[in-house]
Amino acid sequence: MPVFFVTCCHKKQLDTMVESFIHFLWQYKSFAFSGLNTSDNCQLEVLDPGTYNSDAGPDFFNAKVRLNGTTWVGNVEMHINSSEWFAHNHHTDRAYDNVVLHVVVNNDKPAINSRGVPIPTLAISYPFGLEREYSRLTSSGSYIPCGEVLPNVDNLTKRALLDRMMVERLQAKTDEIGKSLEKCHGSWEEAFYRAVTRTFGLKVNAFPAEILAQETPLKVLAKHKNNLFQLESLIFGQAGLLNRFDVEDEYLLSLRMEYSFLKKKFNLTPIDGSLWKFLRMRPVSFPTIRLAQLAMLIHHSTSLFSKAVEASSLKQLQELFQVETSPYWYNHYLFGFPVKSRKKSLGTATINVIIINAVIPFMFAYGGWRGNQKLKEKAISILEEIPPEENHIIKKFDSMGVKSCNSSDSQAVIHLKSTFCDARKCIFCPVGIKLLLKAAYI
Repeated sequence: MPVFFVTCCHKKQLDTMVESFIHFLWQYKSFAFSGLNTSDNCQLEVLDPGTYNSDAGPDFFNAKVRLNGTTWVGNVEMHINSSEWFAHNHHTDRAYDNVVLHVVVNNDKPAINSRGVPIPTLAISYPFGLEREYSRLTSSGSYIPCGEVLPNVDNLTKRALLDRMMVERLQAKTDEIGKSLEKCHGSWEEAFYRAVTRTFGLKVNAFPAEILAQETPLKVLAKHKNNLFQLESLIFGQAGLLNRFDVEDEYLLSLRMEYSFLKKKFNLTPIDGSLWKFLRMRPVSFPTIRLAQLAMLIHHSTSLFSKAVEASSLKQLQELFQVETSPYWYNHYLFGFPVKSRKKSLGTATINVIIINAVIPFMFAYGGWRGNQKLKEKAISILEEIPPEENHIIKKFDSMGVKSCNSSDSQAVIHLKSTFCDARKCIFCPVGIKLLLKAAYI
C-alpha cells in the first residue's frame, strides 16, 4: 500500500494539534526518517532520538544526530510552529542552549539560543493516516477511545499493558506516599495510619476520614491505646459526630464528657461532623461503625506498619485487620437507636480494600526506600493473590476482552482508565501506540 505524507497543515489543523503528537512522531520514528534535511539544507541523520522528558526543560534528552557528517549529542525541543520557541522564551533561557535540533511541523521563524546561535530546524512530514487516527482517538466521545478495536488486540499486548499499568500505579502511589511522609516528618507509622484511616472511610467517606487522621495524630491515640473507651471518645469526638446526634443516650453522654477533657488536654480541634455521609449506605458501612472498628484496630495494634511490612502472606495481613466493634455497637448502627444485637466485624472484602489501597502501596514504597527489591516483589505477589475488585470500570473492560484475574489486574485497569483513557493520552498507551503505528502504514 502506498503511504501518503502530510508535508504541511492548514492553520486550523495546527491550532488543534498538540505537541505530544510531535513527541510521538519523533519517539517512534513515525515519519520519513531517511533522506532528511534541516531548514538550512544540512543533511540530517538521526542516530538516537534520546530520552523523553516529562518534566520542565527540552522534550528529549541526550539525543544523537549527524549534521553534514558531524555527530552532535544534546537535547531536542519540539513545537508545532517554530515561532513558539520565542513565545516560550527559550531564546533567553540557558537551559535550552544545549538543544542540537528543533523539530517542528511548520517552520515559520528560525530559532536561536541565548547566545544568538541559530538552532538547526527539522520540519517533519508524516503519514496522513497517522494524523487521522490520532484525531479519531483523542476526540472520541466513547467510554474508551479504542473501545471498538480493543477486543481485537492480541493478548500479549494486553498482558504487557496491564503489567505496565500496575507498576505505574504503584509508582504513582509511591510518589503520593513520599508527599505524605514529608507532612508526617518522615514517620512511616504516622503516614501509614493516615492512609489506613482514609481507607476505613471507603470511597464515599474517604475525605472526612483523611481529615480526621490529619487532625488526630497517632501519638495522641497511642497514649490511650489501652483504653478503648478513651479511644472511641477521641475518634468520635474528633470526627465531629458526638454532637451530631441529639439523642438521650448514656454511652454518648459519657463519650462527650471524656472527649471534653481529652480535647483540652491535647488542644484538639474536631472536624465538621456534617462531612460524613450516611445516605444510601448499608448500615454496616456507616461511618459510626467504621470508626468504631478503627478504634478497635488501634486498641489491639502496636507498630501496625512494621507488622504489615513483615507479614509474609495475604493471610497474615488479613489477620492484622480482623477486628470488630466494642459491645455498644453490637446493637447500634447510630448513637441512641438500638437494633437487634449482632457483632460487626470487618469483612474480608473490606479488609482486602484496605490491603489494596493502603498496605500494598506502603509495602512497595518502603521497599523502594530501603532498596529492598524482594519487599517490592512481595507487595506485587500479595496483590496478585487478592480477587479483582468489582466496579463498573472493571466490568466495562472485561466486556472488551481485558480480563482482570486478580486485584493487580483490576488496579492496572483503574489506572489505565483514569490516567490514559479519560485524559485521551493514547500516544502514551501501548495499545494506542500500536494502533497509531499501524495507521502510519495504511
